[in-house]
Amino acid sequence: MISTKQVVWDEVEMREIEIEPPVRRGRGLASGLRTHVSALAPSLGKPHQATRGAAVIFEPNATSHGNFIEASYHRILANPDWARRLNKVHTARRQARPTGSDERVRVWRELDAATSSDALLMNIFCYPRVWTPSLRALLGMSADEQAEFGVRSNAPLERNLINTTEIDMRLGDLLVEAKLTEADFQFGPMRLLERHTGFDRVFDRDQFEVTRRGVRSYQLLRGVLAAQAVNGRFCVLCDARRRDLTADWFQVIRAVRSFDLQSRLRLVTWQEIAAVVPRPLREYLAQKYGIVKGG
Repeated sequence: MISTKQVVWDEVEMREIEIEPPVRRGRGLASGLRTHVSALAPSLGKPHQATRGAAVIFEPNATSHGNFIEASYHRILANPDWARRLNKVHTARRQARPTGSDERVRVWRELDAATSSDALLMNIFCYPRVWTPSLRALLGMSADEQAEFGVRSNAPLERNLINTTEIDMRLGDLLVEAKLTEADFQFGPMRLLERHTGFDRVFDRDQFEVTRRGVRSYQLLRGVLAAQAVNGRFCVLCDARRRDLTADWFQVIRAVRSFDLQSRLRLVTWQEIAAVVPRPLREYLAQKYGIVKGG
């Protein structure tokens, strides 16, 4: 049986800990969207495999990748920092061998999965000339920015330590957490959050949902703390069809004490982005993910 636990690094005790995702009320929305996106994948006509759980894993080659629009993929390969992101190992850590083939066993990569939110993020923000005036306005950017993927938060902790957990993307002063078909924003230990400098000045604990599994929306709480540490902004990118994730994010915003910090937190949907990007990318998002304006 494949474990559903998430492994994270405890920067203070210098060891790995496991966070077990709970059964969530948004599970139906997540699985429904996952099924929909996976069902669209074969229409692209790119080499892929279906797992036992009906997930779709694309098989890249030296010049193309079924999980990426061609223009974005070529730019990713030309940028060493972006290209390194392609090597992120799939959380399932399975290996795939084409049926009836003698080819070498290939380790699945996170960005090979049709439902990967990281791949969706890179499809958009690695696209050439993606920064239309409307996209800049949507994200509150005064100028075009080159995306950085998988950056460290570097939020200060007690005892002069630093939180090195990963943020999906950084655009200038904007930190981004991206979701597509993930079940939730994870649960995690309160004790790790409490080690952030000024934790109680940032959050009202009474607004948190805490279970035996830990604090709900753990990733979002870490993201807010990271933005506060650098006087930056934090944005959640998710699908408009995921009302559960939207509700989770607004619950976190309500827990923020400072109105100034609240004003630096935002929610943007993939559908809103699709409405303001160049037409070829907009059409690709509709075909591959079912992401359409107002959809």
